[in-house]
Amino acid sequence: MDSTLRHLPSLDALKGFDAAARHLSFTRAAKELSLTQSAVSRQVQTLEDQLGVRLFARGVRKLALTPEGERLRRAAANALADLAEVCASLRAGRQRPRVTVSAAIGVAALWLVPRLGNFHERHPEVDVRLSADNRMVDLAREEVDVALRYGPPELMAPDAQPLFDEVVFPVAAPAVARAFPPAPTAADLAKVTLLAYTGEMTPGLDWSPWLVSLGLEKVRPRAVIQFNQYDQLIRAAVDGQGLALGRGPLVRKLIDEGRLAPLIEARERVASRGYFLLRTAGEVRPEVAAFVAWLLEEARGTR
Repeated sequence: MDSTLRHLPSLDALKGFDAAARHLSFTRAAKELSLTQSAVSRQVQTLEDQLGVRLFARGVRKLALTPEGERLRRAAANALADLAEVCASLRAGRQRPRVTVSAAIGVAALWLVPRLGNFHERHPEVDVRLSADNRMVDLAREEVDVALRYGPPELMAPDAQPLFDEVVFPVAAPAVARAFPPAPTAADLAKVTLLAYTGEMTPGLDWSPWLVSLGLEKVRPRAVIQFNQYDQLIRAAVDGQGLALGRGPLVRKLIDEGRLAPLIEARERVASRGYFLLRTAGEVRPEVAAFVAWLLEEARGTR
C-alpha cells in the first residue's frame, strides 16, 4: 500500500470533523450523525492529535475554524461528496438494470439519441448508459453490452449483425432546398455554402463526385465550411447554413420531421460501408435482450 495512505485519518473522524465544521457545533454535528456530543468531540480531538494542528478555536459556547481547519474542511467536503455520489450511483446501478451502449458520435447524436425516448416508454425500468466515441472500444474490457459500428463489412466481427446500408444524397434546410433548383447552374452554386466533412475517411462524403455529376466541378461555391464531426455538420445544415451530404439513415428522421429536405432525386449507395450491431459475448441479460430487440425494430424502420 502507498505509504501516504497509511497516514490518512479514519473516515469516521473526517465525517465527524466535516459535520462539526459545517455546523460549528459539536452538539448539532452529533445530532446529524446520531452520535453523542462527546463522541464527536473525541473524533475531532483524535484528528487534531494525528495531524498535529488545531482545527477549531474553542470559545465559550462558540466554535470557529482555524486556518488549518478551514483548509481541511474544503478538502474533506469535496472528498466526502465525491464518495457519496459514487456510492449512490453504485447502489442505483445494483438496484436498476442498465444497458451500456457504445456508438460513434454521429450515429449516437443523429440516429440513436432521438429514438431513445421510444425505448424508455416501453422499458422505463431499464437505464441506458451511452458512450459516444469514434474509436473502436473493446466491448468486454470496457464493459459495453451493445455497440453500433460503421465501416466495411469485412472489418466487422463474424457475429456482427447488419442494421442498414449507407446511402448518401445532398440535403439542406427546407427554405434553402426550395431556393436550389434540381438542375442547378454555375450561378446557383456560386450563391450557396457547402458544408464539408473532414473527419475519418468516409466514402460518399466528398462533394467532388456530386459536383462532377452536375457538371459544376469547376465552379466555386460562395463558401465552404469544414467540420470534423458529422453531427455538427448536420446541425449547421438544419440551421440553414448551407448544403450538406446527408447520410440517409442518419438524416431520415430530420427529413420526416421537415427539418431537412433532399435537393435532388439521385442517391448513392455506398456498398463498401454499412451500419452494424455488435454484442458482448456471453450470457445475455434480459434488459440487453430487450434493448437489442428494440434496436433491430428501429433499424428495420430506418431501412
